[in-house]
Amino acid sequence: MNTTATTRIHTDHGTTKRLGDWTAANHFEVKARYGSVVIDLRSPLIEGDDEIVVHADLDHAMVKLLVPEDAVIVQSELEWTGRGRVKDFACPKDVSGRVIRLVGTSNRGEFRIHRGGIAVLSALFTREFIEDARQAHREGRTPTLLDPANAPR
Repeated sequence: MNTTATTRIHTDHGTTKRLGDWTAANHFEVKARYGSVVIDLRSPLIEGDDEIVVHADLDHAMVKLLVPEDAVIVQSELEWTGRGRVKDFACPKDVSGRVIRLVGTSNRGEFRIHRGGIAVLSALFTREFIEDARQAHREGRTPTLLDPANAPR
């Protein structure tokens, strides 16, 4: 695992969104207290073939992960206090894509996994998408938030 590529996300009583082609890191440290965090992990810029690690410290918070359709979610290293769970309703039976490992602690928090088309819709219905679409129209390109693989390089 590339330890130099760590992204820290912190929110307290608010909402933080990281959408589109925003990082090349494969290790994330998320600290959220009474808030929500949306992290888009569909970018082809994310380094290496190794797993992606999301280290969470949640207190009454929600983390929404936008992942590819074939992503494998490993949640065995999460420690729960109070109610909480990982909601991954659309998980295909035979997935063999990139591994996303969830580690850390959650005090009455939850993870929501949005895959494929649901991930696109989650990104589509945001203010960030409208800004990206306007910018893309001016530049004559496809909006990045629909599919991070379309990002200009």
